[in-house]
Amino acid sequence: MRTLALTQNITLDGAVEMITDWFSPSPDSPTHDDEALAENNRLAESCDTVLLGRRTFEDFRGYWPLQTDDETGITAYLDQVQKYVVSGSLKDPEWQNSTVLSGDVVDEVTALKAREGTQDIVVTGSITLSHTLIEAGLVDEYRLSVYPSVQGRGRRLFPDGLEIPRLRLIDAKAFGNGVVLQRYAPA
Repeated sequence: MRTLALTQNITLDGAVEMITDWFSPSPDSPTHDDEALAENNRLAESCDTVLLGRRTFEDFRGYWPLQTDDETGITAYLDQVQKYVVSGSLKDPEWQNSTVLSGDVVDEVTALKAREGTQDIVVTGSITLSHTLIEAGLVDEYRLSVYPSVQGRGRRLFPDGLEIPRLRLIDAKAFGNGVVLQRYAPA
């Protein structure tokens, strides 16, 4: 069974929804850090599949392919990686190497994890999809880039009422921009 890793940018108070400007993927952003980018690129090398909800997919599709001088490598990575978008309304993804999953989310993702392969499946953003995968017990690893910011509002990574009794810390790395990458797996 392939690893499903949930990769999220998150504030200290647990928000993943970006209502304020605590996160930006731009190299010109005050939160940009070359060492953090290098670590994210290293983790991306172990991933050959990106799974996204429709809204995040459309945001990515409307931003990344338009970055012509992207020094981060994210555009090139997203263009070549296999992308799956979970949607009941999207018919044509209009982005290379993209496939729409329109059936039952849990069944579709369970089948995707069972497909032959050794590389990770990564979910990023996609809050509603993330909640569904967490509640279904399909997440094998949480990769949280914790930003030193408190937003005070916004949707959280873990839905209200959800309890995960214990997670095991796999790794933690702090970067010069104050971001800490924390990796957890179910205990």
